[in-house]
Amino acid sequence: MGWTLAVTNQKGGVGKTTTAVNLAAALAVRGVSVLLVDMDPQGNATVSTGIEKESLTKTLTDVLLDEAPVADAVVTVCDGRFDLLPANLELAGAEFQLVTRIGRELKLKRALASLPKDYGIVLIDCPPALNTLTINALVAADDVLIPVQCEYFALEGLSSLLDTLEQVRLALNPALGIAGVVRTLHDARNLLSQQVSAELEAHFGGQMFRTPIPRNVRLAEAPSHGLPGVLYDTQSPGALAYSMLADELLLRLPDALVLNLPKPKPKKTKKKKKTA
Repeated sequence: MGWTLAVTNQKGGVGKTTTAVNLAAALAVRGVSVLLVDMDPQGNATVSTGIEKESLTKTLTDVLLDEAPVADAVVTVCDGRFDLLPANLELAGAEFQLVTRIGRELKLKRALASLPKDYGIVLIDCPPALNTLTINALVAADDVLIPVQCEYFALEGLSSLLDTLEQVRLALNPALGIAGVVRTLHDARNLLSQQVSAELEAHFGGQMFRTPIPRNVRLAEAPSHGLPGVLYDTQSPGALAYSMLADELLLRLPDALVLNLPKPKPKKTKKKKKTA
């Protein structure tokens, strides 16, 4: 398995699913073998890739409850660009059943380890709460990617998340790191966005991604068409931002991880006509 990233923030409405789905698509376009794991019972990541979540016969729920091998639940989405481990509301019931099971925090990690396909990057879309599902994601992950909306209460929620990460490191996953913090729903003209950005940069320094994700109508429309924004409208400001973010993320690959990405084709240059 390659690099496993949990896209997480305990605060809702910060763009976790939008970030996970669009990064999955943008990385796949760049030739990365990607698996997107929908760890949220709302199943928004599943819907955003064009899957009717209620029609699924096998989901992440079956995998976590040991009722189906993980390979049986994985589906290929977005015209074969990347794979998805889908979820629906049944996952909420699975969470209650997991509470009484031994090794419940390790269920996802063990499932991913049994995948027959070797993915370059695994992205886990986490629910906006600290529960058994989120802990599973943090135990399975190498690093976390933290979307933060540039608003007043964002910093308060971020402090709570950092405390959670420290607890997980102490008890379950000592190597858990932070891949980076990405600003979402960003408005460069807004003074508050500028102030929050400055505070984030002061706290996280080099862990901040340079690319902010703007508020963008096309990104918001895309899920209703069953597509990530980077595939729905490739030239929209939101799509271009996520494409740039994907490039930044690839620059942060762990040293031990080498992805065999296709090399860009050299541009053809026109030969100048000889003049007599």
